[in-house]
Amino acid sequence: MAKPLTDSEKRKQISVRGIAGLGDVAEVRKSFNRHLHFTLVKDRNVATPRDYFFALAHTVRDHLVGRWIRTQQHYYERDPKRIYYLSLEFYMGRTLQNTMVNLGLQNACDEAIYQLGLDLEELEEIEEDAGLGNGGLGRLAACFLDSMATLGLAAYGYGIRYEFGIFNQKIVNGWQVEEADDWLRYGNPWEKARPEYMLPVHFYGRVEHTPEGVRWLDTQVVLAMPYDTPVPGYRNNTVNTMRLWSAKAPNDFKLHDFNVGGYIEAVLDRNLAENISRVLYPNDNFFEGKELRLKQEYFVVAATLQDIIRRFKSSKFGCRDPVRTCFETFSDKVAIQLNDTHPALAIPELMRILVDVEKVDWDKAWEITKKTCAYTNHTVLPEALERWPVSMFEKLLPRHLEIIYAINQRHLDHVASLFPGDVDCLRRMSVIEEGDCKRINMAHLCVIGSHAVNGVARIHSEIVKQSVFKDFYELEPEKFQNKTNGITPRRWLLLCNPGLADTIVEKIGEGFLTDLSQLKKLLPLVNDEALIRDVAKVKQENKLKFSAFLEKEYKVKINPSSMFDVHVKRIHEYKRQLLNCLHIITLYNRIKKDPTKAFVPRTVMIGGKAAPGYHMAKMIIKLVTSIGNVVNHDPVVGDRLKVIFLENYRVSLAEKVIPAADLSQQISTAGTEASGTGNMKFMLNGALTIGTMDGANVEMAEEAGAENLFIFGMRVEDVEALDRKGYNAREYYDRLPELKQAVDQISSGFFSPKDPDCFRDIVNMLLNHDRFKVFADYEAYVACQAQVDQLYRNPREWTKKVIRNIACSGKFSSDRTITEYARDIWGVEPSDLQIPPPNLPKD
Repeated sequence: MAKPLTDSEKRKQISVRGIAGLGDVAEVRKSFNRHLHFTLVKDRNVATPRDYFFALAHTVRDHLVGRWIRTQQHYYERDPKRIYYLSLEFYMGRTLQNTMVNLGLQNACDEAIYQLGLDLEELEEIEEDAGLGNGGLGRLAACFLDSMATLGLAAYGYGIRYEFGIFNQKIVNGWQVEEADDWLRYGNPWEKARPEYMLPVHFYGRVEHTPEGVRWLDTQVVLAMPYDTPVPGYRNNTVNTMRLWSAKAPNDFKLHDFNVGGYIEAVLDRNLAENISRVLYPNDNFFEGKELRLKQEYFVVAATLQDIIRRFKSSKFGCRDPVRTCFETFSDKVAIQLNDTHPALAIPELMRILVDVEKVDWDKAWEITKKTCAYTNHTVLPEALERWPVSMFEKLLPRHLEIIYAINQRHLDHVASLFPGDVDCLRRMSVIEEGDCKRINMAHLCVIGSHAVNGVARIHSEIVKQSVFKDFYELEPEKFQNKTNGITPRRWLLLCNPGLADTIVEKIGEGFLTDLSQLKKLLPLVNDEALIRDVAKVKQENKLKFSAFLEKEYKVKINPSSMFDVHVKRIHEYKRQLLNCLHIITLYNRIKKDPTKAFVPRTVMIGGKAAPGYHMAKMIIKLVTSIGNVVNHDPVVGDRLKVIFLENYRVSLAEKVIPAADLSQQISTAGTEASGTGNMKFMLNGALTIGTMDGANVEMAEEAGAENLFIFGMRVEDVEALDRKGYNAREYYDRLPELKQAVDQISSGFFSPKDPDCFRDIVNMLLNHDRFKVFADYEAYVACQAQVDQLYRNPREWTKKVIRNIACSGKFSSDRTITEYARDIWGVEPSDLQIPPPNLPKD
């Protein structure tokens, strides 16, 4: 095979990376050298690769600040309705390349860095991921920020600046080991501390009811220090803000207490307050009712609401009365979107501020709160729903508990007036769950306190209405909406797969980058020989590049002409990595049984983190690595089957593996994956999907035609029917010899010869209490995988299906998703207005 162009040579041919004008290149070089000089004057006289990275980051950052200031000035003058996206997670990944892409600086930087004898891609690899999220929910927030800026919305992301993000995953002897993610160790060039906007947040204390109103007294104060990160839109000169709060102890912390001579202890105890923003809770789709987590949730909400109200009051056209105590227009100027129930305390906190502080009467305050807030539901798994003990609230947030009780009382009075005597309905719809431990159901609080509630894919939004919030839907059907998730095509196509982006640009122009529905223009070209050849060639180059990466980083050699079968997402029973394992073992057994037969070679890659306390998920990782140990060292198998566990899966690794994938596994039990967004990334990057009719897979099949995906297994109705009948795993185990063989091998220690009992918990779960019915879909899954092999043998037909998928992926842009939120929930219109760049006058 002819040696492919080097990345550097290829990149220069790619038009969408911006024009490298001579002036631009000279300007970047000059700026880079200036930043490098100041770095070295301060410290050393020999530059390290990290020095070069920081010099480049600061150079690129210089191009942001003028646009950032001008955008914020523009909002101040026009006073649009502001959108506040509240999330405990923002899974941003790396920022350098994304900023260059959105500012159109990539080719200029590439050329300047090349002229200085450096390699841009090597510098990009030095940057730490900002891993302030667990998975889908946090990454969705990041895509939404990109789309809101690109659509010219006056939007702000508000969250927590965790000192330690999602742990780094090491695999030791096949087991996951967690390592702290000290992502700020070398500093963060993209953030700007704003101590002038520091705000107090109160905890504990007691409530006093006086004729003048309610007072929350004797509280402990923690300060919230904001750090701002710029969020550039795609080539529209808009730069929005993500503001993350960090906890600081006040200087008199613990010193006013009566501790005689306890000065040193008091200063050391500052850590207790500052622990609030220390670490991200590493659970995905699981609720852990820890007090520190509740503190985090209130911390971000209390700081953010003070900020929102300050900005509302000081806005140029906010309110006519001089001291701006009039909140009539609040919901016309402010929209608050709650990313799951984690920021649900925004509802009682806004009520507390309006009623206790601003002296608005209760009914008016409640009307304002409901018109302002909207809630996105992300999961139907019962173990993921937040249900906080009342006793914890009593201690930590006594006034909020009173407010929640009052909200609930009025709500239940209303329900009782509609359904007199139906006590069961009242019990089901209450915010307070009675029982041995009284709990607050945060999802119920969100539904009651919001004017809009949405699911994140059509099938999920239906389940939300038909089961999770059925009573609420029957009460207020107009409140419930669907907003199918999306991904930003800037990071997830242009940045991670420039070869494919350029192939598309050659055929249909650049318009698809801000209007992804234009990919439909590829449909008439599905038989175009040049396009088929180019799409296949780009995929092969991406596979070669990823193979080289795996060999360099993990010392594993793989066959780049094998099918890259990729299953990357958080490890969870409902996502059914175990179903994939059973298929791998079945393939292995078939090769062993008939070694002379022609098999389609596969490299199966499984990656993802397990929550540190989730025993079964950690066992699943050990099983994958153990299967790999057997399969990869069996000479009979050769390079027809390889099993790789992708260590430390994260945003920056997704950007490498997704463009190289041939097959995307989306195999959750129907009715469990709310949407999924990885599925969309694979579709856009030229992989075919094997999946169940779950989450957004349903809409992907609808857009591309079910015949262009590999759909298998039970539908939601079948799962429900099986539940009514009673799922009996042994029935499948006894009936399907290949399944029995695979399970017996896991059980007998075939994959763990040194510890034959290693996987007994997995086998026991699969046979006796598998909530996610792995065996029920095994037969259909293995048959479907055979169809995958069949098509892969015909590269031309495979690539035509790939092109059809890419052409039909336009719906899954987060630009479309955010446009729907803007129109249907926030009541604002996206604008394609270009703010003039800083080097031009304003008008």
